[in-house]
Amino acid sequence: MADSMVDVLVTGGAGFIGSNFVRWAHRTHPDWRITTLDKLTYAGRLENLDEVKDSPRHRFVKGDIGDAAIAAPLVQASDIVVHFAAETHVDRSIHDAGAFIQTDVHGTFVLLEAARQAPKLRRFVQISTDEVYGSVPEGHSRETDELRPRNPYSASKAGADRLAYSYFATYGVPVVITRASNNYGPNQFPEKVIPLFITNAIDHIPLPLYGDGLNVRDWLHVEDHCRGVDLLIERGQNGEVYNIGGGNEVKNVDLTHRILELAERPPTLIKPVADRLGHDRRYALDTAKLRGLGWAPRADFDAGLRETVAWYRDNESWWRPIKEQDPAFRAFHQKQYGSRPPA
Repeated sequence: MADSMVDVLVTGGAGFIGSNFVRWAHRTHPDWRITTLDKLTYAGRLENLDEVKDSPRHRFVKGDIGDAAIAAPLVQASDIVVHFAAETHVDRSIHDAGAFIQTDVHGTFVLLEAARQAPKLRRFVQISTDEVYGSVPEGHSRETDELRPRNPYSASKAGADRLAYSYFATYGVPVVITRASNNYGPNQFPEKVIPLFITNAIDHIPLPLYGDGLNVRDWLHVEDHCRGVDLLIERGQNGEVYNIGGGNEVKNVDLTHRILELAERPPTLIKPVADRLGHDRRYALDTAKLRGLGWAPRADFDAGLRETVAWYRDNESWWRPIKEQDPAFRAFHQKQYGSRPPA
């Protein structure tokens, strides 16, 4: 009897968005056999996969997407590849651009080369970002807009984004590209603004707000992102780009006040710090193309943020060792904000 299971490879599946997708896919697709490939760098956490660790439909492989000896056989055995693996933090890219080029561009190249030889591959989802459009002073970015990345992170993602498209155009690899807005939700590494500010607030530590705080981000709940990717696996058109945005444009200063209110902490904890180099002023996405396939965000931002604050409050054992015991995290905080987080 033919094997009716669908073999799915998720790269970067122990990270924030990747692990949320693995758990989502495992719950909603009983016919999927999922392999998670992750290098387990600082932001990759095996704890993020506790829900599936004993499942016969999931296996974890530790490895680098840039290592063809490990990655290529996994790609070539897959029906579907969902490629989340990347260096993702803008602040870190400003200090060490090379690591971003190596992982985000060269690592994607290795996967795409393997995809050319994958006998049953029917979908390769390249996870990109709205940051490839650069700062958007007005209106909303459409998939056909010029890419104008303004920092090494977004440039590396733009390179991978267009490289993936080139493998569709040149070799016929069944590539679909997504560009999502800023994600939030459980299991996000506490260097990113929402978990950093939530955990700082819980501990009565100042919240370092860049510049005047008027930079705008469009917030997307990670589960809405997962639903969008899931839909595109089934209904996306090869060679096409799809924006995935939450439609929640919020100024950073307003986000900071909301977090403090939900954490029941005073606004006096806000600490203005020097602005990030090349800080994009605003991101905003036109999501009509994906909505035309039947997707729409479901999470209410205020409710989702409230649930996210509650998750970090209820899961201190997940984040506290990172912030209090990881010397690399503490050194990064010192470099970026000019002070070490209190022990």
